[in-house]
Amino acid sequence: MIYTGYVDFWFRHLPLPERVARFAELGIHHLDVWAWRSKGALMDELAAACRAAGSVINSTFDEAAGSLTDALDHPLCLDAWAESLERAQRWGVLHLFMFSEQINPLPADGRRRPGFIQGWVKPPSRDYTPAQKFANLLEGAARVMELVSKTSVVVWFEALNTYHLHGGVTVHTHELAAEVVRRIAHPQLRLAFDCYHQQRTAGNLIQGLHDCWGLYDSVHIADVPTRQEPGTGEINFANIAQTLRALGFAGKIGLEFYPSVGEAEALAAVRALFG
Repeated sequence: MIYTGYVDFWFRHLPLPERVARFAELGIHHLDVWAWRSKGALMDELAAACRAAGSVINSTFDEAAGSLTDALDHPLCLDAWAESLERAQRWGVLHLFMFSEQINPLPADGRRRPGFIQGWVKPPSRDYTPAQKFANLLEGAARVMELVSKTSVVVWFEALNTYHLHGGVTVHTHELAAEVVRRIAHPQLRLAFDCYHQQRTAGNLIQGLHDCWGLYDSVHIADVPTRQEPGTGEINFANIAQTLRALGFAGKIGLEFYPSVGEAEALAAVRALFG
């Protein structure tokens, strides 16, 4: 089992590149990065810091990749994915995330623009039925995976919650995310099982881990409601850890949470549960 650290969530008092060495001191050498496009030149600095520390960028995503559920957005999606794949190879990124829709992030300078609403799904170009959105998603995802096939990058498809994100997230449960992965049936497309998102939207975590077994090699942990380390909220992570051991899980545990205490203490709490 490998722990992966989220550089945007931990050591927030330090510049991003300096966080790499701090993770390494804790024995974490697989690092996850949010929203590569808005980071600009910082991504090159992060990649250099990873090389210096003997670490790797485990994953990232493009916050301007378009919505796969919108057929008229597919040209934008394919161009964005081609760029993401080129950058991933340059930076040595192992995984890229795929979502059903583009979610509007906060602009890189932190300033809100007129008409800009953070946390909302990018509006579709026209009205689609749910069935049309899902068909568009399957077609767009299959075309993206044709590009991915030319690289060694693995794509993680993730369901996002509807509590924080508004405007219609098509794939908001792991049942739907698993259905996409099964339908596309591509060896470089896997499921990312995110406990925080699933608990916010639908719960049913342990059953979901069983039902999706064989599709995921990454489990993200963060407690609800505060998105902090296990033990700070309502999720029974002792039972989650027991379930994963019983299933024989040997993948990655994504530490996608804000520590409520020091980073070392938060990691110790995780290791006490997951080993």
